[in-house]
Amino acid sequence: MLNVVLVEPEIPNNTGNIGRLCVGTESRLHLIHPFGFVINDKNLKRSGLDYWPHLDVTEYENVEAWMKIIPDLSRVFLMSSHAEKSYLETGFKDGDWLVFGKESAGLGKEVLDRFENHLTIPMSKLIRSFNIANSVAFVVGEAKRQIGLKTGP
Repeated sequence: MLNVVLVEPEIPNNTGNIGRLCVGTESRLHLIHPFGFVINDKNLKRSGLDYWPHLDVTEYENVEAWMKIIPDLSRVFLMSSHAEKSYLETGFKDGDWLVFGKESAGLGKEVLDRFENHLTIPMSKLIRSFNIANSVAFVVGEAKRQIGLKTGP
């Protein structure tokens, strides 16, 4: 299973959509506080539709609490528009951690400095970033494609 991590998510609709994606791709969702919404927010459930009860989701009070459960820090990949290496140039494995920052600011320096694997999603210079739900879909899709190729049909 892939592990999708949202650090301080702010928009319930995005988190709901990502939760639905995780259910559909059999990925785990990890949510790191503080949130910009209440987890039972009606928009979150609307975006996740009736899939939310099937979601494998864990919440953490902060980044330190989450880091305590990671078995191999070398398999943590942080997404940043400032990174030089593309997620398309990375070899993913089952069990990897794909980390995304909050919608307004991405991942902070204090989080980025704790890990060595920083990846970017190639994009036109006409935009600053993709919507987080789209970004998660890009990266999870590529990781699942690679894992599927490695394990066969």
